[in-house]
Amino acid sequence: MTSPLALFGRGAAGLPPVTPVEFASLVLPRSPNTCLAAPASHPGFKHLETPLYPVPPAVLIDRLLRIADAMPRTARMAHWPERHQAQWVERTALMNYPDIIVAEAAPAPSGAALFLYSRSLFGYSDLGANRARVDRWLAALAAPG
Repeated sequence: MTSPLALFGRGAAGLPPVTPVEFASLVLPRSPNTCLAAPASHPGFKHLETPLYPVPPAVLIDRLLRIADAMPRTARMAHWPERHQAQWVERTALMNYPDIIVAEAAPAPSGAALFLYSRSLFGYSDLGANRARVDRWLAALAAPG
């Protein structure tokens, strides 16, 4: 259960403890306040398809860690290096609502595949905020540098 502090806290304050996400068995909620970007090989539903990246999974997740840690109102909640997975919370600018973002780099032929999942903890609709966030993070990952 999410505490009322979740709406008033900063960073991960008041949020439930984090655990790794199992993307192979992830079931998306019926509400439209999520966005999952996954590789073409992922058999489940995805909103966006991610490309294969020509780097090892550890390199890909390290790059995404740097990108995400620099995003405004975003705080890292957990990092599991052995899984090449990390989780962040990003708070909305106006209402301080917490959204959870999970990324995992998985081994793939000639490099790594990326799962990127953003979801709201409150409300039914997010007016496209999670999709916009995933698009923004993928664009930053695709940018040179």
